[in-house]
Amino acid sequence: MAKVAFLGLGVMGYPMARHLAGKGHEVTVYNRTQSKAERWVSEHGGAFAKTPRAAAEGQEIVFACVGNDDDLREVTIGAEGAFKGMAKGAVFVDHTTASAEVARELSALSWEKGFGFVDAPVSGGQAGAENGALTVMCGGDEATFERVEPVIQAYAKMCRLIGPAGSGQLTKMVNQICIAGVVQGLAEAVHFGKRAGLDMEAVLDTISKGAAGSWQMENRWKTMAKGEFDFGFAVDWMRKDLNIVLDEARKNGATLALTALVDQYYADVQKMGGKRWDTSSLVARLEK
Repeated sequence: MAKVAFLGLGVMGYPMARHLAGKGHEVTVYNRTQSKAERWVSEHGGAFAKTPRAAAEGQEIVFACVGNDDDLREVTIGAEGAFKGMAKGAVFVDHTTASAEVARELSALSWEKGFGFVDAPVSGGQAGAENGALTVMCGGDEATFERVEPVIQAYAKMCRLIGPAGSGQLTKMVNQICIAGVVQGLAEAVHFGKRAGLDMEAVLDTISKGAAGSWQMENRWKTMAKGEFDFGFAVDWMRKDLNIVLDEARKNGATLALTALVDQYYADVQKMGGKRWDTSSLVARLEK
């Protein structure tokens, strides 16, 4: 069993850290709002630290799952950042969905300081985190990945090294491009079917078993048809992710017309008051 720290106890980090404790790892947690870290310890044992630096001291692996590039830099290289407390030979594993640029930056800095770095964003949402069934996409060197992969398995159904530093974040961008297009297509299909007077339960139950089927269809069409949008990844966070995608596309020359369009559709949902609705709320802008 490993000595680990987990930085960031949001809707993803809280259950991910729980799974680590449940597998017998010795866990120290840090959260910007300390009361949440104290509550986690009261429920799952281990210890909490008042700063990322203190949490990282003496640990074999330090995990993080925070909001964005700025939050990640704060908990790693800020005044009391984890990089100031990490021992040589340790590994930092970043589960934040962030830019490939910050992953490469922090990876280079970590190696200068004598410890490893893996960018490892996740897919599967809050339910995947709660159920220990996340997909983890990793960037880094193979030897470092092989050290941390058995520990990541505490909350993963799939964990794979894709390539060098930044590859995990780029893979997560591909993931979000796919989701954006699928959800928009499903939103239009539900909208069209309802306008056509079809029995949508019969329709979706039928076509979900064929080539049109998807995770989104299986898990979201009923709530989309009812106008219920409190079941997953928030629109605000999806827009953050899509902005990362579109920024990267501007750098590498990729043409992402559909992704850019869906990003603007999510901006419409935000204007409707749907900032915290889940991503399936694209259907709401069609039915307003």
